[in-house]
Amino acid sequence: MNRPTAEEIDRLLVGMPARHTKAGVSAEAGVSPELAERIWRALGFASLADDAVAFSDGDVDALRRVSRMLDSGLLDEQTVIRMARALGQTTAKLAQWQAEIMIGAMLPPGERPSDDDLARVLDTARLLLPDFEQVLIHVWRAQLAAAGTRLLSVADLDEANIPARVSIAVGFADLVSFTRRARELDERELAALVEGFEARASDVVAAHGGRLVKTLGDEVLFTAHNPEDAAAIALDLVEAADLRIGLAYGPVLPIMGDVYGTTVNLAARLTAIARPGTILVDAELAEGLDDGPGFEVRRIRRRPARGLGMVQPYALRRSSS
Repeated sequence: MNRPTAEEIDRLLVGMPARHTKAGVSAEAGVSPELAERIWRALGFASLADDAVAFSDGDVDALRRVSRMLDSGLLDEQTVIRMARALGQTTAKLAQWQAEIMIGAMLPPGERPSDDDLARVLDTARLLLPDFEQVLIHVWRAQLAAAGTRLLSVADLDEANIPARVSIAVGFADLVSFTRRARELDERELAALVEGFEARASDVVAAHGGRLVKTLGDEVLFTAHNPEDAAAIALDLVEAADLRIGLAYGPVLPIMGDVYGTTVNLAARLTAIARPGTILVDAELAEGLDDGPGFEVRRIRRRPARGLGMVQPYALRRSSS
């Protein structure tokens, strides 16, 4: 077999040949070249030369849909750009991750892949792509519904009925001795350690109805609707791996899928204070648990927390009863 070319990969995955320049795609779609360029950059793609034939009829159709959204008055230009940026950043990570999984599963480890190996990956992608596409759409719709339900259940609405700050539980889980272990492992072993940690964390958080906000190699940030769910997540996590965990409950500001605010900072500081294998929570979360069934909180001495002054931590563990 011959080595797959970039054109073959593009034709398989995009499904349409490139036929338009920047000016052509914007003219066909009926949007200004400036808006088309802004959307292209927001999606995360590199700027192209004016005479580069790099856009397909699919790009024209997508821009036409954006134009209809703007003409309808349902979305303004700023919102469209923000949505494009969210789409670009999320799908870029998803595509890279899925490609790495497929290549890692199909190519011989530690060896230079042959042309036949690469062609086999492309043939497999050709067979799986239709099903992957349908599953992606279904999961996206389900996740969108879950996100909407979360916002409706916890959001404080302002006068314009737009979700502002929300009160939720925030948790950080940090792998103990990650730096030392990273020095002792080769690249493949380190990748397996990180991926295993993230996989376990993702499973535990999802099982209790929480949301894994982001992963930072040796640390994960998650949220939960209430103190009980957050505590259950933390207890299961600390039993599954060598972790230190900090939890806090209070208002946060959700932006671009992430969460910000003093509550998030407090959870991070409690994680830094916690000893290996322990969970520290703030007073708000401790009060929300109130020694409920399955939980036991114990007040410990006050500690200084960078940027927050003195804080009052509580140690969380499973109730002996």
